[in-house]
Amino acid sequence: MVTTEIAEKIKRLEEKYAAMGQSLSAYLDGLLYADYLTYWDYINLDVLLNLQQPRTPIPDENIFIIYHQITELYFKLALQAISQMCEGDAPASAEVMSTQLRRINNYFRNLVSSFEIMVEGMDKEQFLQFRMALLPASGFQSGQFRMIEICSTDLLQLVYEPQRAPLAGTGLKDRLDHIYWRSGATELATGKKTLTLRQFELKYMEPFLKLATNYELCNVRARFLQLPEPERAAVIPLLKEYDLNINVRWPLMHYKSAVRYLHKKPEDIAATGGTNWQQYLPPKNKRIVFFPELWSEEELSNWGKLAMGE
Repeated sequence: MVTTEIAEKIKRLEEKYAAMGQSLSAYLDGLLYADYLTYWDYINLDVLLNLQQPRTPIPDENIFIIYHQITELYFKLALQAISQMCEGDAPASAEVMSTQLRRINNYFRNLVSSFEIMVEGMDKEQFLQFRMALLPASGFQSGQFRMIEICSTDLLQLVYEPQRAPLAGTGLKDRLDHIYWRSGATELATGKKTLTLRQFELKYMEPFLKLATNYELCNVRARFLQLPEPERAAVIPLLKEYDLNINVRWPLMHYKSAVRYLHKKPEDIAATGGTNWQQYLPPKNKRIVFFPELWSEEELSNWGKLAMGE
């Protein structure tokens, strides 16, 4: 028996497929023969579990690979949330911004708390063995994380503070050429670009410039400043947490991990990418802030000491 509800849905489906020049009857025939969807097929479980391709037989390398893959999936979710908040002709409302910022903060809160898997979850000797097979690859080369930074604020805010004044009247390409992380992958002895950085620039600099151009007037900071003044108050605490999560807590966890695995007297062990991690990773050295107008002078001067939100 066809109920009124089902008849109405069939009518709407007919209208939908007719608008596309398609036959509803043909699609219904397909449904008759289609198999039921399973969990493992829906999430491509077999493919997922075979995406780990260790370079060595050392067991803990799998921990290293899987955690980084999980991290990149969280970054993908963060970028999706940013696009919902920033893209489009009209500025997002405070409600939409709040929803998406909560999501991103949850993603990074989980990432920060789960980084203990990297800090304490691997055998140090195993790590120091398999890491040599990864040269010159480095977590520095996460293009998605750099995309999150570019979409979050004005490109000038991603330049080290002493270099900003001369770049104030320049275009996006000049600013991108001076983005802070490029100095974080230089050879310790010579100051030259590492192979890690050269590979990264070859793959990503053109897409980064395109992304910076697309988000120049609609990045997270710009969308916040486009909100009517009375609506900003509800968003500010979420933006401050976002700033701390990405620019303080997340790099501090990396620094903590590097200290555990790479700190060695009398001389620290070099990172796989040859990066000067001792200077590059601590937030107090970088002092990158997405939303400087939200912080007091005292808070900015103590940037990097705010890891726990004191």
